Amino acid sequence: MDSQENGKNEKNAKIRLMTAMFIFGTIGIFVRNIPLPSSIIALSRGIIGTLFLIIFTRIKKIRISYEEIKNNLVILCLSGMLIGIHWIFLFEAYHHTTVAIATLCYYLAPIFVIIVSPFVLKEKLSFKQAACVAVALAGMIFVSGILKRGSMGNFQITGVLFGLGAAIIYATVIILNKHLKHISSYAMTIMQLGIAVAVLTPYTLLTQDIRKLSFSFTVVVLLGIIGIVNTGITYGLYFSGIKELKAHTIAIFSYIDPIVAIFLSIIILREKPDIFTIIGGVLILGSTLVSELSLYRK
Repeated sequence: MDSQENGKNEKNAKIRLMTAMFIFGTIGIFVRNIPLPSSIIALSRGIIGTLFLIIFTRIKKIRISYEEIKNNLVILCLSGMLIGIHWIFLFEAYHHTTVAIATLCYYLAPIFVIIVSPFVLKEKLSFKQAACVAVALAGMIFVSGILKRGSMGNFQITGVLFGLGAAIIYATVIILNKHLKHISSYAMTIMQLGIAVAVLTPYTLLTQDIRKLSFSFTVVVLLGIIGIVNTGITYGLYFSGIKELKAHTIAIFSYIDPIVAIFLSIIILREKPDIFTIIGGVLILGSTLVSELSLYRK
């Protein structure tokens, strides 16, 4: 009876995680259809997502320990600040290149973590991990467009650079989070989102004249979807799902996100990837998956 119950719980956890990763993969579609600066979109996401998670934890009676937050406050502040900047870079990438290319650049974050791990985390770099880094970087060359017609004429440098910037910043967040001690996922996320809002608010007010921006009904709805669905609900599904699943299962399911993003960009935005983007995508996603699975086995 217990095994049946455990099997049922694991199945439900997989459904929650798959749903979360699918929703994560849709954010690029919404961002592309919001005619607002990236800082405004990022700030709106942070405010709505934070409020939703606070309400969610209260309704579910999930305990948030202030002692845990206090003990990790410095790292939470640093990582929260970087998350806000990361959102701006990622949303700028969506605006300057295709969703597929922006997503593939962003998914180099695990590769950047592997590159700096020997220096920052004192972890040895295996031959398999080194090979995965080389393959992923080769994939980046294909995705960037440098190889097209032997020139850089079609090279969408701005979008690629923003995507790579988002990947590097998020890789830094991943490394910082490894130094967090004894803190729940919900406490960590609420604090990081809250700090992101605290950083983005003055930046946005100083760089944008909000009075001149147009917030139509459609824009408000899309911002609400990004904040409530793509942030609040999705984080709730994600954290409740990973509690009951093994690390390698989580690693495999995480690739639903980029696959969904790429397919939706083709179907909805009519962004057809060329052969270079396809080859680069296979190299990047394949190498990061192999490296993560080898890391979890270790």
